[in-house]
Amino acid sequence: MIINVLSGKGGTGKTTVSTNLAYVLHEEGKDVQLLDADVEEPNTHIFFDIEIDFEKSVDILLPVVDKEKCTLCGECARVCQFGAIVVFPKTVMVFDYLCHGCGACAMVCPEKAISEKPKSIGKVSFGKTKEGIKYGMGLLNIGEPSGVRIIRELKKEMREAQVTIIDSPPGTSCPVVESLRKSDFAILVTESTPFGFHDLKMALRVVNEMKIKHGVVINRYDPDFKDMEDFLKRENIPVLMKIPFDKRIAEHYSKGEIFSKHLKDWKEKFSELYKEIEKIRSDVK
Repeated sequence: MIINVLSGKGGTGKTTVSTNLAYVLHEEGKDVQLLDADVEEPNTHIFFDIEIDFEKSVDILLPVVDKEKCTLCGECARVCQFGAIVVFPKTVMVFDYLCHGCGACAMVCPEKAISEKPKSIGKVSFGKTKEGIKYGMGLLNIGEPSGVRIIRELKKEMREAQVTIIDSPPGTSCPVVESLRKSDFAILVTESTPFGFHDLKMALRVVNEMKIKHGVVINRYDPDFKDMEDFLKRENIPVLMKIPFDKRIAEHYSKGEIFSKHLKDWKEKFSELYKEIEKIRSDVK
């Protein structure tokens, strides 16, 4: 089973849920893989002692124009959706930082004047935690515009496992959609605030559009904030877990520790969360 952990905004507790769920399921004897697809700022590795055994650069192909062959016909500029190649009356220019490496310009060039050169935009790494959890992480180079290719490569290289937990990027943009492809279930992590509620609705629209079964975890739960729970009840969206404001949880998190390892009652709660996911997945509407 592939489980994505996502949220409409950053800082809601995706990593908290991802790492604790992976740890608890592994402790129960399941073959678990944890993938960090938050490639702009991956941080699940902070909570585990990891030994990396495989690393791979992720490249895109940038166009190189042979100006001796180029007739300045403009076909390459017309096909580029990102404005990365511009044809002027006397020359052609390529703006590497705008290029997404799709290769369309080279394909349409009638003079075959465009070749391609590789450029690294980041990397993927794989290994195991000290506990034996399979682990993978993507890292986007600073200044690159999109992590989609990194996420795609991370999922392409991921290893076989009984349960794969993907810590998705925050928000609802293209990298999130890429991380959700072929997912079996989505855990939407939110918080009891108007901002958290607003962004939860955006995340719900994404998983509904992709027809992925889902449930909600409310982190830093505030029982006085009723709007969110009333909405979830009306929409028949299951609340999988409520994590309260708890100084003990915050202290363990600040030390880079899995709090369910130290607070034993939470080990059972994460186990129940997974059982609820299995139940929801098995329900046929």
